Amino acid sequence: MRELLGEIGERLKFIEERLRQYDLRIQRLFRQDERCGRLAEVEGVGPLIATALVAAVGNAREFKSRRELAAYLGLVPRHRASGGRTVLLGISKRGNPYVCRLLIHGARSCMIHLDRSRDRMGVWLDALDGRMHRNKAIVALANKIARIAWVLLRRPQTLYERIAPAHA
Repeated sequence: MRELLGEIGERLKFIEERLRQYDLRIQRLFRQDERCGRLAEVEGVGPLIATALVAAVGNAREFKSRRELAAYLGLVPRHRASGGRTVLLGISKRGNPYVCRLLIHGARSCMIHLDRSRDRMGVWLDALDGRMHRNKAIVALANKIARIAWVLLRRPQTLYERIAPAHA
């Protein structure tokens, strides 16, 4: 049993070292690409999400609108329309599930840690939190982050300011 546990411990050390190397590689890519730096200014976006977004969509020139990017990532609701009446359903299972999952986790972190009195998204988040379930609000925030990312990737001269101009 000791021999088996020792072998498992060595494998665990090897895997942890590989993970550390991958983390360092992601950090290096993040520092080298200026698009990642601009994306990281958005609350809820860190090095992992920024590099994944840049890898998945590049400069976002393929997408005509912000909604197209959000749909590509799988962050927009499915809808059914009949007789002039549109019904919005849950988010689709289509899109890029890895980047979608990362954006949702980033949005969840943002919901918890964002200083809503100082951030420009604070008022919007408070209103959203009051009228819908927390998980729906998190997906809506992830959708908003993806749409902001479209603007930042598509227009290189654009910068995102977290603090609302009234508080600056």
